[in-house]
Amino acid sequence: MPGPRSVDQIPTESSGTHHLGLALVVISAAQLMIVLDATVTNVALPSIQRGLHFSTNNLQWLITAYSITFGGLLLFGGRSGDLYGKRRMFMVGISIFAVASLLGGLATDQAWIILTRGLQGVGGAIASPTALALIASNFPEGHPRSRAMGVYAAMSGGGGAVGLLLGGVFTTYISWRWVFFVNVPIAAIVLALAPRALRESPKTDTRLDVPGALTATAGIISLVYGLSNASIHSWTSLGTLVPLGLSVALLASFAVIETRAQAPLLPFRIFADRNRSGAYVIMLCIATAMFSMFFFLSQFLQNVLGYSPIKAGLAFLPMTGGIVFAAGLASRLVGKIRVPLLIGPAVAAIGLGLLSRLSIHTTYLEVVIPLILISLGVGFSFVPLTLTAVSGVRTDEAGLASALLNTSQQVGGGLGLAILATVSISVTKARAQQLASSSHGHLTHAMQNVALAHGYTTAFLAGACIALLALTVSALVIRVKDVPVPGHDPEIDPDFELAVVGG
Repeated sequence: MPGPRSVDQIPTESSGTHHLGLALVVISAAQLMIVLDATVTNVALPSIQRGLHFSTNNLQWLITAYSITFGGLLLFGGRSGDLYGKRRMFMVGISIFAVASLLGGLATDQAWIILTRGLQGVGGAIASPTALALIASNFPEGHPRSRAMGVYAAMSGGGGAVGLLLGGVFTTYISWRWVFFVNVPIAAIVLALAPRALRESPKTDTRLDVPGALTATAGIISLVYGLSNASIHSWTSLGTLVPLGLSVALLASFAVIETRAQAPLLPFRIFADRNRSGAYVIMLCIATAMFSMFFFLSQFLQNVLGYSPIKAGLAFLPMTGGIVFAAGLASRLVGKIRVPLLIGPAVAAIGLGLLSRLSIHTTYLEVVIPLILISLGVGFSFVPLTLTAVSGVRTDEAGLASALLNTSQQVGGGLGLAILATVSISVTKARAQQLASSSHGHLTHAMQNVALAHGYTTAFLAGACIALLALTVSALVIRVKDVPVPGHDPEIDPDFELAVVGG
């Protein structure tokens, strides 16, 4: 019997009901919706706090509840698509996300909205990795797939900036409830078009590795929870040490289980490819720097420069154009994967380095130039990273490969925010004490802003160092051969070019 095929060997024939342009619209809309939700809620937090009478301590759970379930279930979500059909599980995830969003918009108390945020994370953890895997199983190798990856990368990278803007618009002009309600019509359109646009992948007879799924999910949830507590309390608090210790024990148990399971949730052979493993590490580093940049720069603009929420959201808007442009260009360079994987982290590191030079007298021009550089770096990086992560994997492991890439991104974001928030807070306190002692114990508002700015810029400098680490891994580990990419055949789908960004 023939063995499982890789995703690069999937037949490229298209039926009358399978249109690549429509498939790209469906997958991109779903990914944009999920990524938007990661930042759109941040801008609405003060309004939600007032509307539902949140305490300051409980407010962080609106972010943490989503991060915990999303990060903890990504591995299971990706594997479920391999086992039960990628299109089916994609639609299941979108449905859960839509119902949770509707319930979140209708929330009347703290517990209600926190639970719906956790449920959104469940839906996102199923839909996001299966969306990426559907690109591998629906688009033929070459320009069609690389361009689809370019659009997907643009949605993943630019969605965060768009979310900040939309959050400001909804909160200022309509209601914070619309940061949730907006997902419902988008999900309805995606669910209506998915059966027509997407080809279902073959299912396997393998049973789900339940012990592996439980220990992996619990271990990652404990890790994300512990990291979240570290940024809120401290690295030495019991609320941080206990979940991190439990995470180590659970993930060690998971590793033992996987070596003995007949059908493991995570076959360790998937890490045998040095390029794929390198892609996971690079994504971890890029996400660490990027998530932190969004958080600290939005705080800098509002707390130091005095921007309103909507003005702060507009300040990030040029990032979207930069990511879309760079992702489209990177998709054309896909035959030379090492080139964008070297350019991307390098340019991002330069942008973060420039942000570390900001001060209380900074003009917007001094902000937007580094933002554009960072957006170009992210756009150049995401396309080759996604292609490298899923290239050559067996069809029954495509969902797992893409889930691991998403897991690297999510864990990297949580890890980066926890570490850099601790650094920023410590530096801010030290600078404030220094300024207070120089003025006989009196700390003016201007001095407070100087201390805050110093903490934020130190975090940007640390982010630049992490981006340089990604560059080092790319230079030393990635060994993808530069080969010509097969040309795009317009006979596959005449409508495809209409749906491609940068095509």
